[in-house]
Amino acid sequence: MLWVKAFHIIFMVTWFAGLFYLPRLFVYHAITGADDRAGIERFKIMERKLYYGIMTPGAVITIALGTWLWLGWYPRVLGAWFHAKLAVVALLVLYHLWCGRLLDDFKHDRNRRSHVWLRWFNEVPVLMLVAAVILVVVRPF
Repeated sequence: MLWVKAFHIIFMVTWFAGLFYLPRLFVYHAITGADDRAGIERFKIMERKLYYGIMTPGAVITIALGTWLWLGWYPRVLGAWFHAKLAVVALLVLYHLWCGRLLDDFKHDRNRRSHVWLRWFNEVPVLMLVAAVILVVVRPF
């Protein structure tokens, strides 16, 4: 189980790398505007490859390995902290899917969000990471 746990953490880091970086790419994409067509197309490629090549596989493998861990340790991890962690994971999945919607908007040149809104949006996974780590390590309840 320690190998499963190690790879769960590795793929969680991979997923979070994308969750931190994709909204930052959106910020720069929004700032670029219609001034630089080649730059905009470059952003679209980077965003697509990050979402589909790194973030989504990282999310799927993280959740699959987390499920494997849960099934292996089932009766021992049913505290309230674990239910709270599952809620955080559910919020992260929703955030991931929201990033996919924003990706689609940028792909079709119909982004309506300002770079300031996107900067705030970029902070959400930080809060989720802090919550998940505290819930798993400290188990406050």
